[in-house]
Amino acid sequence: MTEPASTALITNDIVVLGLIAATLGLVFFTESRKTGLWKKFYTYVPALLLCYFIPGIYNSIGLIDGNASKLYNPVASRVLLPAALVLLTLTIDLKGVLRLGPKLLAMYAAASVSVMLGAFAAFWLMGLVHPETVAGDTWGGMAALAGSWIGGGANMVAMKEVFAVDETTFGQFVVVDVGVGYVWMAVLIFLANRAEAIDARSGADTRAIEELKERLVSYQKQHQRVASLSDLMIIVGIALGAVGLSHAVAGPIAAWFGTNVSWAKTVSLHEPFVWVVVLSTFIGLGLSFTRLREYDGAGASKIGTLFLYFLIACIGMQMDIMALADKPWLFALGVIWISVHILLLWLVGRLLRVPFFYFALGSQSNIGGPASAPVVASVFHPSLAPVGALLGALGYATGTVLAYVVGIVLRAMAGAA
Repeated sequence: MTEPASTALITNDIVVLGLIAATLGLVFFTESRKTGLWKKFYTYVPALLLCYFIPGIYNSIGLIDGNASKLYNPVASRVLLPAALVLLTLTIDLKGVLRLGPKLLAMYAAASVSVMLGAFAAFWLMGLVHPETVAGDTWGGMAALAGSWIGGGANMVAMKEVFAVDETTFGQFVVVDVGVGYVWMAVLIFLANRAEAIDARSGADTRAIEELKERLVSYQKQHQRVASLSDLMIIVGIALGAVGLSHAVAGPIAAWFGTNVSWAKTVSLHEPFVWVVVLSTFIGLGLSFTRLREYDGAGASKIGTLFLYFLIACIGMQMDIMALADKPWLFALGVIWISVHILLLWLVGRLLRVPFFYFALGSQSNIGGPASAPVVASVFHPSLAPVGALLGALGYATGTVLAYVVGIVLRAMAGAA
């Protein structure tokens, strides 16, 4: 069955790429203005938020069709994301990251549990307010969404197959996933720029994060130099070479696990993209112990961050701001669900007195996964992006199992056979 032709005004991906690149350039040009209206504007609106939302507006008004474009998959998610992870992990201070401590993992675990509890609460509450919304096989769609919000797209599809969710219901929850999940990501990006004030009010201990940032800045200054053409070619060669190697190795590894390890599909180890993320991160991590780390002084982390911004724009391209107009109650269900997640995670954060960075990363590594958790982490500092990638990849291992539990419980609550 062939897919319907796109009705967008611009369907040529080369033109779309030019539009996205020009948009990012304009955003950064205006953000670089140090006086006047733009300085005041960017005091309140982060440039990163515009890089995410403006492509979403293009998609929403029909100028482009983000879902039909191949810029996100395979270009941004399969090439630019792992390339960014290599370059940003190349510059990482592993000892400093380990000093962030067990509270970060505790927040990640709390985020996963709060997503599960949020599903049950939203299903029960919507059953009281608007029973039609949770009638039929809505529970199955919610199980699929739980797979996405704890793990990622692979886990979502796995739950679709496990619980035989029909295409219409699944499609509706894909829209909820994008509409609610990406808006929450935008909120986190906005709040991340105010993390210092938030931490000051909560009394969180941010010394480990600040020390890590200071060491990274000091290292960059120590090795900073004007990049030569050779430097830039070597940096790009490291990044894309590692991406190529990761993809070359990921396919056979995923196939071997899928064939020979009985539990591989349960934790998504049969998915090549899982291995691409893991391998590119660990290649960069291994290189960080070599002299290649000094290429950060020539701009390795800046090029990695540039790749991330293109990824952000391509994620935004898939957002349809008006797509939920036909299903307002499903949108309400998603809002209730994620609100419970936010509230419970906030309470755990207050109890542990963690910095806002831990809250934001714990949430986004679940709700967004390895594709967008690095984006939120990079707002705090570019070199923290790999921490987001590692936590996001962890969701691939836990998402299927935990979402399966959500599906079983919701099916019982719905009284389905």
